[in-house]
Amino acid sequence: MNRPIRLMTAALTVSASLFLAACGSGDGDDASDGIKGADTDGGGKASASASARPKGAERPEIKLPSEFTATFVNWTNSDPKVQRILDDGREELRAKYAAIIDGDPDSDAVAFYDTGASLVTARTWIRSFVETDDSLIGEIKVYDAKAHVTDNGAGVLFYCVDERKSSTKNRRTQKVTRTPDSPDSVLQYRARLTKSPRGVWQTAALETVPGGCK
Repeated sequence: MNRPIRLMTAALTVSASLFLAACGSGDGDDASDGIKGADTDGGGKASASASARPKGAERPEIKLPSEFTATFVNWTNSDPKVQRILDDGREELRAKYAAIIDGDPDSDAVAFYDTGASLVTARTWIRSFVETDDSLIGEIKVYDAKAHVTDNGAGVLFYCVDERKSSTKNRRTQKVTRTPDSPDSVLQYRARLTKSPRGVWQTAALETVPGGCK
């Protein structure tokens, strides 16, 4: 069965109350603020490091084919600590897209950037595409990122993902199924991250909210 890329919603959503309780509170940008701008072009250029690997621990190289583009708009912050969360959060999302396209639910890159419940659900989501022999084509726009480190040391990252120009493509039949052009195809991602001993901000919990970027 073909289905839009936004199946992420069903596969990765966790309890909002549990998620917010785990995040705690912290200084800096308030990640609980509503994220606006789903109908804009992001208001600026994509980050210059949109496809570069973060510095620090040896990161896996993640490549996406030319028929699928993930554009990260204004994915920068003047605070180096926040920028590291943005960098690893970006690569976590790119790793999942690459794993779907490669048909590899056991991707080492996904395991590098996800941990705990988030790793289990990410693999479930990727496997659902593998089972139906579907890949991804088109364009994803990721924008309006807000991140901070909480008082208890967790990272929080909210951002918008516009999937309206993306599609699934069946490898066997070549059938293309477009993502619906509706507000629900613009999702708000709410991630809680923990820093690994190697200094990598790994996604530990993730909630997706269809239409959350209205």
